[in-house]
Amino acid sequence: MKTWRNASLAVTAAALLALTTACGQGEGDVSPRGQAVGNAAPAEGGYGSDGGYGAGSAGAGASKPAGQLAVWDSDELGKVLTDSEGFTLYRFDKDSAEPPKSNCDGDCAKAWPPVPAEDATAAAGTGAEVIGRVSRADGSQQLTVGGWPVYRYAEDSSPGEAKGQGVGGTWFAAAPDGKKATSDADGSADGTRAGTSGLSVRQDPELGEIVVDKRGMTVYRFKKDSAWPMKSACTGACLKKWPVVAPVSRNDVEGVTTKGFVTFDRPDGIRQQSIDCWPVYTFSGDKKPGDTNGQGAGGTWYAVTPDAKLAGSPK
Repeated sequence: MKTWRNASLAVTAAALLALTTACGQGEGDVSPRGQAVGNAAPAEGGYGSDGGYGAGSAGAGASKPAGQLAVWDSDELGKVLTDSEGFTLYRFDKDSAEPPKSNCDGDCAKAWPPVPAEDATAAAGTGAEVIGRVSRADGSQQLTVGGWPVYRYAEDSSPGEAKGQGVGGTWFAAAPDGKKATSDADGSADGTRAGTSGLSVRQDPELGEIVVDKRGMTVYRFKKDSAWPMKSACTGACLKKWPVVAPVSRNDVEGVTTKGFVTFDRPDGIRQQSIDCWPVYTFSGDKKPGDTNGQGAGGTWYAVTPDAKLAGSPK
């Protein structure tokens, strides 16, 4: 019995040592699915728990057919697909296009109303073949563009808004062909920025060297998070303002420490990248590469240095 107990303790200690080495003590590239990864105390500032979808009352025309699809030229997003009334249409990274499949139901579908398939016409400049439909779990038919199911966002209250862009790191405005909308300055049609690593370093005139994502957008840390155990205190409505940085391959990193470079599964189902085991985010208030509008917000949000420290944080 004593021998068995000693062996069991040794195995447990080895597992803990391996995870500790990955988080804060050395390099790692693991996804700690079995770790006690949870939410710390809710963030201050009225951030409630809504499943991370950004649920709200349905926007204007939420359940109406799209009608004649149109294109909105956005300075930040490039060509964005809209319905006949000018409301932005979105796509969900957790869906699939081949074959078309929607994975947004229940509360998700309240925040992101599926666009009905009937009476939709392709936008000018695209062929009729880009338009399709997919059967949802409830039997209804949803519009697809380029194979991707499309949605409206309940919190877009007027034409020309794109409040859903980047929510949860999984929702993006759709381009006329169903790909992710992106401006020519940002790069390719899949939403990546040409010639830029998944995470890299930019020299900021005030903050010095800080981490940016593949779009050149500033990456932030939240002081209420913890690295060990790895926990995120940004949940619900907080994620609409501070979208998570999606998983990045270690081979797609330039100038940024890969110590504790791990991804983890949040309780809301979103996978998030960490640097030195600190969860990292971008800020919805940053509209273009080089913006640092989130710096110092609430005394808790700061840009990240290449070694995962808080840039410009008071000592």
